[in-house]
Amino acid sequence: MRSSATDLAHRLAREAEAVCRHYLSNGRRVGRHWIVGDVRNTPGQSMYVRLFGPESGAGAAGKWTDAATGEHGDLLDVIRETCGLLEFRDVADEARRFLSLPRPEPAPQPKIPITAAASGSPAAARRLFAASQPIPGTLAATYLRHRGIDQLQDTDPLRFHPRCYYRATDTAARESRPALIARVTDLGGTITGVQRTWLDVSGLGKAPIDMPRRAMGTLLGNSVRFGAAGDVMAAGEGIETILSLRMALPGMAMLAALSAPHLAAILFPDTLRRLYIARDPDAAGDTAVATLTKRAEAAGIEAIPLSPRLGDFNDDLVAFGLEDLRAIVRPQLAPEDVARFLLPAMDQRS
Repeated sequence: MRSSATDLAHRLAREAEAVCRHYLSNGRRVGRHWIVGDVRNTPGQSMYVRLFGPESGAGAAGKWTDAATGEHGDLLDVIRETCGLLEFRDVADEARRFLSLPRPEPAPQPKIPITAAASGSPAAARRLFAASQPIPGTLAATYLRHRGIDQLQDTDPLRFHPRCYYRATDTAARESRPALIARVTDLGGTITGVQRTWLDVSGLGKAPIDMPRRAMGTLLGNSVRFGAAGDVMAAGEGIETILSLRMALPGMAMLAALSAPHLAAILFPDTLRRLYIARDPDAAGDTAVATLTKRAEAAGIEAIPLSPRLGDFNDDLVAFGLEDLRAIVRPQLAPEDVARFLLPAMDQRS
C-alpha cells in the first residue's frame, strides 16, 4: 500500500538535512535551519527550512517559509518544485526513491534538558541579551561612532557583550569575540531573537571573519524596534541604516528588520497609518520595497519609499554628514511629517 502524503512528509522530515543537501544544494545549514533562496533551489537566504522539531504543529521539522514571498510548505513541496513535477504520484515516487537511497546514519541529536535553552532558540536569545551590558562607554559605542552614529536617543534595544561565542562552522572550535547585540521583539515587546554583530577589537569595524553578523531566535515578522509605535513609522534592513535615519528624525518610531526578506514580512502595529520604507538600492531591496508596499496598501497603510544617495543611509551619513542627510530625506517626506519630525530636530540642534 502506498504511503500517504502525511506519512511521506513525516519520513522526509526525520531526514530533513539530508533532503535539503540533496534537493536544495545551493543552500547551507545555519544552526538549526537550512537557508536557501527559494523552494526552487535558487541561491540566496530568503527561505528557511527547520531541520529539527516536533513531527507536527508549530516549529515542526521539515516545514519551510520563504520570508520574501510568504510561501510555506513541507519537504514534499521542495521535491515537487526542484524536480519540476506536477502530479502527486510522481512526487511520491521521487520521495520514496530518495528515502530508499543508502545514507550514513545521522549523528544522534543531544537531548536538551527541559530547563535549558536550545541553541538558537528565542529563550537562548533572551538569555544572551540579559547577559549583555548597556552600550555607553563600550566597544559597541566606539563602533557606532565610527559609523557616524553619535546621537543615540534610544539604546535600550542594543547591548554589548565582551565575549560572545562565535563558531566559523557548526563543527569549528568555539571562540569568544566582542559583539553588538540587538534585541528582536514582536509587536507585544516580547524578545523573540537577537542579532549579533561581532566587532574588531579596535572598535573601528566589524570583526575580520566570514560572517560577522548572525541572528538567532525567531525573526519572521519581528524586528529591532526603536521608539514607541504610532501612526507614522520607518522601516529598513540594517541597524546602522535605521540609527542613521533616527538621527535625522529622532521623534519617529523606526525598526530594523535585519534583511530584505524580513523587511518584506514585517508585521504592522494596529496604530500605523503611514510607513516609510528605507530602500537599499539593489535587487533584493527593490523586491522587499515592492512586496512590503503591496502588503501595506492592502492593510490601508500609506507606503512611501525613502532612497539614499549612496548604498544606504548610513553611507550617506558617513559621507555627507547629518545636515546633508536631512536634506536628502526632506523632499521624500510628506509635508506634515517634515513639520512634525524633521523641523523640530533641526531647531533643537540649532
